[in-house]
Amino acid sequence: MLGANRKKSAELPIASLALAQCLAKSRKTADGQVLAGRLVLSHCQVVGEVARAMIARMPDWLRLSLFPDGAELIAAAHDIGKVSPTFQHKIYRAFTTADTAVLLLLKASDPDTEKSWGGHGGVSQATTDALGVGKYIPEILGQHHGFSPNLSLYQASSGVFGGDVWNQQRFDLLEQLKLALACDFPVVKTPLQARVLAGLTTVSDWIGSGSLFDESDNDSPAKIEQALNAAGYIQPQIKQGLSFCDVFGFTPKDTQIKLISAANQPGVYVLEAPMGLGKTEAALYAAYQLLEKQSATGIYFALPTQLTSDKIHERMNAFLKKILTLDSPHQQALLVHGNAWLKQFEMGEEGNPGGAWFAQGKRGILAPFAVGTIDQALMAVMNVKHGFVRTFGLAGKVVILDEVHSYDSYTGTILDTLVQALRELHCTVIILSATLTQARRAKLLGVTPQASGYPLITAQPNVGKLAEIEVAVIPDVTVAIAHETEANAIIEALRRAQTGQQVLWIENTVKEAQERYQLLSAHAHECGVACGLLHSRFTKADRATNEDNWVTCFGKSGANQRGQQGRILVGTQVLEQSLDIDADFMVTRIAPTDMLLQRLGRLWRHTDTLRPASAQREAWILSPDLAVAIATPDTAYGATAKVYAPYVLCRSLQVWQHITRVSLPSEIRALIEATYAPQEDSEEMEKHHYQVEKDREKLSRLALVGLSTGGKTLPEEQAQTRHSELETTEVLLIRAYQHDKAKTLVTLLNGERKWIPHHGRANFKQWRETTAILQQNTLKMAEYLAPKAVNKSKIAWLGDYFYLGKPEYDESDMLRVALVGNDDKLHSLDGTPVNDKYQLTYNAYLGYLAKKGG
Repeated sequence: MLGANRKKSAELPIASLALAQCLAKSRKTADGQVLAGRLVLSHCQVVGEVARAMIARMPDWLRLSLFPDGAELIAAAHDIGKVSPTFQHKIYRAFTTADTAVLLLLKASDPDTEKSWGGHGGVSQATTDALGVGKYIPEILGQHHGFSPNLSLYQASSGVFGGDVWNQQRFDLLEQLKLALACDFPVVKTPLQARVLAGLTTVSDWIGSGSLFDESDNDSPAKIEQALNAAGYIQPQIKQGLSFCDVFGFTPKDTQIKLISAANQPGVYVLEAPMGLGKTEAALYAAYQLLEKQSATGIYFALPTQLTSDKIHERMNAFLKKILTLDSPHQQALLVHGNAWLKQFEMGEEGNPGGAWFAQGKRGILAPFAVGTIDQALMAVMNVKHGFVRTFGLAGKVVILDEVHSYDSYTGTILDTLVQALRELHCTVIILSATLTQARRAKLLGVTPQASGYPLITAQPNVGKLAEIEVAVIPDVTVAIAHETEANAIIEALRRAQTGQQVLWIENTVKEAQERYQLLSAHAHECGVACGLLHSRFTKADRATNEDNWVTCFGKSGANQRGQQGRILVGTQVLEQSLDIDADFMVTRIAPTDMLLQRLGRLWRHTDTLRPASAQREAWILSPDLAVAIATPDTAYGATAKVYAPYVLCRSLQVWQHITRVSLPSEIRALIEATYAPQEDSEEMEKHHYQVEKDREKLSRLALVGLSTGGKTLPEEQAQTRHSELETTEVLLIRAYQHDKAKTLVTLLNGERKWIPHHGRANFKQWRETTAILQQNTLKMAEYLAPKAVNKSKIAWLGDYFYLGKPEYDESDMLRVALVGNDDKLHSLDGTPVNDKYQLTYNAYLGYLAKKGG
């Protein structure tokens, strides 16, 4: 008897609605009217059928391992908590035409109290917990909106949940769902499996909330399949029998051949090789072979930063064009933070513009082929909002982790936890690195390797023994190294550029890059030298323009432009990663050894590049005196000490301070080991080392594979995955706006004027296109440098295009908006100071600039 499990509690005198009156959704018409949508029973059943159909599309080896019979009932039960007085009151009071009889019945409930327990998800969790449906399942239901409900003061029959009467309705609803789906709850065996099933539940909910299900009259299997197709959940069709040369147009090198041969089944594979050896092509072809024999469901290509993943995206698309049949879906990889997918797929309310998962394009990780950041993958094993959707999205894929450095691992990213989880999710993990220590490789593999050659392939298949495969030695090149002052470096950079050389200047912070650019460009113009700037604080539109221009000039395809004039390109870490940049001379701020080696890989990258006769393969390092740096690192390193751990900076400087030339790649291994190997430290250095250990411990505590059982789940924006990360927020920059009844006229940064309908969802195609345009005018900023948040009523007109947060789930301000004047200064929407501590400006040349003294 279901009632036997109920706990007694005080009840509010709230009569229950019949299940035939309990609504899961409302809907908005083209003229902005809010009407009744689907019933809870109907919506739950649709979501269960969507989950069942998704599971049916999975390969047997994945389905049998992670998705037990009855998983669809978990998905279906997600919204049973909507059968509660507070939720029903909230939905009925929003109608354009009030249903007075229902509102009278519900008047004793207060919808605004829902935030106390986390909304209807909390009620779903409490209800199934009381029923004893099985380990992990109540938490899955409770967190389907991505956060942990707080149920410390509540139970299933609590008065605020409607007491015994409403609780019995929820029990009855569950029984009806079991009958409709002809199954019972499964046994969930592990915390990681619970995360995967939580992801299935949430994604099924999104798809089951799509526009195809706005009307309740026909929920046929054909419509379910149509919804999955519309969401892009379709198996790609792979061409058979393609050779490496067929795919890439050239014969593979020894290193590539050996990785492709080794990575022939799920497992972990590490390729350590210098920059420019074709690691990307080797990993992609290994992935193709696994897709060809249906041993993988897709590819997620993860890189250190958004800017680096933009360029790999182009290469991934060219690869897909070669390996997919002409009639296959997914001819293009989804760029996780890009906007191209806006016009292709629909994933219901949360995955569409204005939804929580839409914010910053997080849903791309669900696509069969996606390019994004390593941080997006790391959040699959963290207690962050919607982390489990990433877990679900990665299951069964080939996950390529590119440019994995010893530095990030040393300072405490949670990469080890991710790699272990990916193995359990039947993924094939391919780790590409120019700079791993022996200790880091051992930690990632979970075994102790013996070989120390370079280049090197280490293979740890899920079935079979560890293999360490040495490959053909690569001829060395010699790079001259000098340690110079900034003043001398400025003179030298300008002198070299005047002779026609292409010069790179790499700083560790955006602020310093902006300052160096202003100084150099002031002199460059009068010398006939072009000067440019690349960093992460440009809007998407300006960043794409700048990057295309400068990567063309410095890249393999820019031979014609290269000889026309000398150039100086100033930038941040984006210049060391993935971009095809070939410099004649380089100036770099001191950085960890890994990063310095990456930067040196941008020097004389292509052997067939025509260079001025005066050019030498040389890099100048801007660094402080070591003794001063150890004693006062914040003063000696300046802003760099906020980006990289002072201990690692000092260890790196110890290694590099007397080097005048370096032979690459043969010295890479020795330089890395010298930087990170354990050593006896001085008292001062020991203090810096202690801080590294403390930070690493702090980050490791976030590596929670299981679902959170209480407390607050971190928003993604507040999830630290590395030493230097700060809380960030999304910023929209526009010139002006003017309201006119049901629409707003917005002037974009480029001067274009665009009408933004307040009820954008009424026209699906226009809604998505408008969102893509607005997204091009956004950037991510550290919260302390962003415009202040304004009252949400001021930006409510953007609610159909950006996620503005939901009070019952979180209080965070997900979007900041500012106006950019003709003088480049940022202004707030409400006339108050845009930032109390900083003066903020923006233009297409410098990007987003923050100066102290608001």
